[in-house]
Amino acid sequence: MLARIFYSALQALENTVFPHFPRHFPALAVAAVEEQRHVERSGSWDGLKKAWEDAILWAVPKSRRTLERRHKRMYGSPEYRMKILQPKNNLRICITCGHHHEVGVLCPNCYDRVKTETQKMQEEIQQELGLQPIDKDVVVLYQGEKLQGLPETWQGKRIVELKRPRPAWFSKNLLEKTTQPPATTKEVKPTDLG
Repeated sequence: MLARIFYSALQALENTVFPHFPRHFPALAVAAVEEQRHVERSGSWDGLKKAWEDAILWAVPKSRRTLERRHKRMYGSPEYRMKILQPKNNLRICITCGHHHEVGVLCPNCYDRVKTETQKMQEEIQQELGLQPIDKDVVVLYQGEKLQGLPETWQGKRIVELKRPRPAWFSKNLLEKTTQPPATTKEVKPTDLG
């Protein structure tokens, strides 16, 4: 009884403070709590169920959004602004494999192929070298490949031979270190500005 009187007084206060606002915003909530002198410690959920029925939750929407309103939020409405689905103009065809990808993004198909080949290569290196620390450079040779160049260039390196042919798209320079020396300055000067 006391909770109802308090709730009606609170509604009257709301109407005086916010007279012109629509009633669609979440209402203020009051939680009724009864004093209990004897606390029961039974295994049943009766106490929790009773407390849940008496409580009022804060900031709960009064009604569910209808499908029409949800669609208006996603796609807009003809009266105001339509959020029309726009076709993508930034798609390109990969020159290597022919799959479509966005501009500025690696081709996912080519990336997956290189990733799986690299994982296979790493597994075979780990099988051959075991858990020894890698203190020397590793040279990977596919089936039918021979060490090229001067013996001093590959002397002292670990050589791992793979028993399958090199894929046509997996070029040799992917496994080589860069030939350019590191930059000595941090300045970036643009060229050909006219």
